[in-house]
Amino acid sequence: MSDIVGIGPTQFIHVLNVTTNITSLVVGPKTVVLQTNEICVAGPLPCVVVPPGHYCIVKDPISKYEEGKPCQLKHGHFEVRFHEEPFPLYPGESLVDATDFLMKNSKGTQSYTNALKVLPVVKPHHAIKLMARVDHDDNGVARNAGDIWQLEGPLTYRPAAEAEIVEIVKPTVINEGQALRVRATIDFTDRNNESRVTGQEWLIRKPGAYLKEAFEEVVKVESSFTLTEDTALHLKATETVTDSLGERRMAGTEWLLTWEQTESYIPDIGVEVLNEVKKTVLAKNEFCIVYDPVNKNGHNQFGQRELRKGVCNFFLQPGEKLPSGIQKAFLLQEDQAVVLQSTIEFTDTTGKDAKLRKPGDKWLIRGPCNYIPPVEVKVLKQPNGTFVRKAIPLAYNEGIYVRNLQSGEVRAVMGPQSYLLQEYEELWNKELSPLTELLLRKGGGHGGEEIRKMAYFESSIDPSLAGDKTRDQTRVVTYRCPGNTAVQVYNYKKKTARVIFGPDMVILGPDENFNILSLSAGKPKKENALKSICLMLGPDFITDIIEVETSDHARLRIKIAFNNSFEFKKGDLKEEQRIFSVPDFIGFACKQVGSRIRSAVAHTPFDTFHRHSANIIKAAVFGVDEQKYVKSKLFFASNGLCITNVDIQSIEPVDSQMRDSLSKSVQMAIEISTNSVEAAASHEARRTEQKAKGQIERQKLLNEQENEKARTELYELKAVTAAVESTGQAKAEAQAQAEKLLIEGESEIEAAKLKAQAEEIETNAELESQQDLRSAELSYTKDINTLEISKAKQLSDIEVSKFTKMVDAIGIDTITAVATSGPKQQVELLAGLGIKTTLITSGDNPINLFNYAHGLVGKDSN
Repeated sequence: MSDIVGIGPTQFIHVLNVTTNITSLVVGPKTVVLQTNEICVAGPLPCVVVPPGHYCIVKDPISKYEEGKPCQLKHGHFEVRFHEEPFPLYPGESLVDATDFLMKNSKGTQSYTNALKVLPVVKPHHAIKLMARVDHDDNGVARNAGDIWQLEGPLTYRPAAEAEIVEIVKPTVINEGQALRVRATIDFTDRNNESRVTGQEWLIRKPGAYLKEAFEEVVKVESSFTLTEDTALHLKATETVTDSLGERRMAGTEWLLTWEQTESYIPDIGVEVLNEVKKTVLAKNEFCIVYDPVNKNGHNQFGQRELRKGVCNFFLQPGEKLPSGIQKAFLLQEDQAVVLQSTIEFTDTTGKDAKLRKPGDKWLIRGPCNYIPPVEVKVLKQPNGTFVRKAIPLAYNEGIYVRNLQSGEVRAVMGPQSYLLQEYEELWNKELSPLTELLLRKGGGHGGEEIRKMAYFESSIDPSLAGDKTRDQTRVVTYRCPGNTAVQVYNYKKKTARVIFGPDMVILGPDENFNILSLSAGKPKKENALKSICLMLGPDFITDIIEVETSDHARLRIKIAFNNSFEFKKGDLKEEQRIFSVPDFIGFACKQVGSRIRSAVAHTPFDTFHRHSANIIKAAVFGVDEQKYVKSKLFFASNGLCITNVDIQSIEPVDSQMRDSLSKSVQMAIEISTNSVEAAASHEARRTEQKAKGQIERQKLLNEQENEKARTELYELKAVTAAVESTGQAKAEAQAQAEKLLIEGESEIEAAKLKAQAEEIETNAELESQQDLRSAELSYTKDINTLEISKAKQLSDIEVSKFTKMVDAIGIDTITAVATSGPKQQVELLAGLGIKTTLITSGDNPINLFNYAHGLVGKDSN
């Protein structure tokens, strides 16, 4: 570093004497030569210039400076400097917010601009909040360290070292319908000389800009609640307070504020707005039940209820409840009713006569009417979830199961009618077994698809139960019994049964159920393969496959079908019940017939049975009479079943080897017969072929003969044609030339005639055109002349009329005066000049003045 330091104007340096360890301030302009024991520790640096309206704060200011002597710094103190002459910083001093200003070798950071601050300007309705750093006297006011105060604008604040600027306080704008909630931070007396304690809150309701004081804090701006005819406020006092309406409210008190008391409301201190209450409006045919209603004294009557009917409107008071809300009155039609139950003892006056109702009593209110239940009764809910009980329409063969709740009796109510349940009645569910439900859904029968008898039940399928639909258990169970069938219904309460013959409708009573039949089905028959409600009376047929064994131990499988029907007397209860005495009549019949056939075949050899199988089986099934004739039918007395015919559909051996041998023998017989037929057919085919060949050869010869004859005729015709062609060509050419000349001559003559006629037509047309043109020109000229004459005549008439009207308008005297006004004026002018006569003329028209002068002389002499 150079030992010579140049200091410009308004610059300074700090020089450290390493011998004495004293730093000195050197202010320019000057040039300083550093001694060997001196070091420039700061500078050259510019002096601090504070612009107008700014200030800076000097930290640790020096108390008194003497060059070369130790000086005392006020450590921890601050000094505020305003606009003045540029000043240097003494050793040990620093600028607040510009601590790097005196740091040596800090590249590009030796600036004090950060330390310069604008003087705080406090706008109107604003304030500056200050806090004392140390105890001091502020213009006669003793301030202790930590004291807070504020200065209200408008003003420009000159900061002091003893006070710290906390913040610029902005005003809070209070609009119409608003209030400012303010809280005291310490105990103080506000600008209205009211004492405030710490934590106390109050409202500032005056609209405008409000500037909070030093010990106040703004909690929030409270907006007013606008009350209308349809809204109210539910208020609660959180502490004992007197509200803005002058009412004293105890802590915990709740009340309702309506628009009749005030149109807008700002919650007071100690008052909490719980919610906004909407007015409850009941229209016509509406009602509600208010729980815990408020009496005239404003107290809730807990446990009581009050009925309010429309048309009306009201506010729910605090504590009142509407658990069920607004309800519609029960508008009952003629086929509707509501079931009521009394909750307490009261006198019912809804009817013509007053009745005493005891708790638990039930009764009906029938339509048509508009009914609102009192608070003493409860409307019972129906099983469908509604409160209105509606009459159930029942068509023919439709019904419902009804149970009496007092006696427990269940009965079936059938249509056609519309039935309304009484107060002590309810619909009863008739439960059926899953098998019965399945059979009803499938028309009365259930089994494999290969079972032929399943076709009986297709006509009895109820559409209301088709698919996955469930049966309404309250409806009477019905079943359409197919034709020529019977259904047995058992009453398990009376222990009786009845039989219904189809086609008919089966209707089950509350204590009745179907007698389900388990029948054998399939080929061969399997037990319980078919479940059925109805019994097929026949005539029908049953097909079965049975196995038999002949006397020579040949085992055969026979497929038979036999007709069956039931024979009984209708109207006889015993006869009707007898047909159901055998649960499985198909299995019973097949077993009986099979046993008879097996017994008969067991005593017969195979050859005999093979030749006379039909007779043997029929005799075994029906038996023979005394004359050895086969009987016509087989009758079972146990259930009245009658078998009338047996059809043997097939017989085949059970043993496979025997079946193969039998099939081989049958096949060989068929082959022998087939070969003989083939040989005969082959011989007949060869004979037919030889005969056909001979006929073909003969026909060829005949065709060749006819061909030669035709060829001869062709040659003859060709010769004639050639002769005709040679002679006819010359003749045809000559005749054609002559005709050509004749045609040309006639054509020229005809053309000349047509040309002459055309010229004549053209001449006549031109002549007629010239005549029409001349006539048109003459007519045009005549019309033009006529129009010109008419126009001239009309113009002359107009001029005459115009002149006449002008003369009439001006008057004769006026015209005379106008005509004589010129000469008369001249005469008067000449008379005024004293000239008796004068003549003015030019040289272009010479005038003989001799006679004129003589006349004048004569006149004068006369």
